[in-house]
Amino acid sequence: MALYITDECINCDVCEPECPNGAITQGEEIYVIKPELCTECVGHYETSQCVEVCPVDCIPKDPNFTESQEELLERYHRLTKKSDD
Repeated sequence: MALYITDECINCDVCEPECPNGAITQGEEIYVIKPELCTECVGHYETSQCVEVCPVDCIPKDPNFTESQEELLERYHRLTKKSDD
């Protein structure tokens, strides 16, 4: 699953720089996560870094983008242009 940011976001600016895929950007009112870039940090870290640093716990999994760990890892490889050698 991709993650998303709820309207509980306080625009604290800590999540955006933590995203290794550049999936988090400032939206009109709150930060947003582009699901096509979100891998939940699979391939980069053991845990989702934005979730780790969020002080208000407003970054749940997005039920509209259900994906397996394998799909997230495939996206990681595609985004980083790495292959399974």
